[in-house]
Amino acid sequence: MDKVTCIAYLLYNSSKNQDIQDKAIQLLNGDVSIRDLKRIVSLQAHLVIAESLLKKNKVDKNKVQLFAEKFMVIEV
Repeated sequence: MDKVTCIAYLLYNSSKNQDIQDKAIQLLNGDVSIRDLKRIVSLQAHLVIAESLLKKNKVDKNKVQLFAEKFMVIEV
């Protein structure tokens, strides 16, 4: 799994806040970048935690894959 997908998964699961979950899905689909999200004050703490967990390799790759399959929009 790539970094952005893992961060989107961790961000999505970091909160029950619908806005944060929506931003995580937008990140997964490439609608926003990590840089864009870092400018949003309410997301900064969540992003720091997600990046820290990713660096520590605390990510279940199978769960990340299921998250991507569920929320990734595929355009044909």
